[in-house]
Amino acid sequence: MALFGGRRPRPDASVRRRVEGWARVAGGFGPDTAMTVSEIVCADPACPGFETVILILTPGQPTRAVKVAGAMDAIDEAAVAAAIATPESAGG
Repeated sequence: MALFGGRRPRPDASVRRRVEGWARVAGGFGPDTAMTVSEIVCADPACPGFETVILILTPGQPTRAVKVAGAMDAIDEAAVAAAIATPESAGG
């Protein structure tokens, strides 16, 4: 038994690409915008445990971090679109 919830297996590449695709469509980002999609354990007690973080690297603009509550393979397109549209999810 692992302490503190242990670790989940890493989501496969197809799940990452799916989430990235949703983010690209929601934000209207073209191929010149680089993105990374990661899953982390959220330390905030209000979090559901896992959080998906999308870093958006658009040339000439600050990096934007978008957070979606939930594991990468459990979130949906609507949740990603809502996070992209929320100014508070911006960071840098």
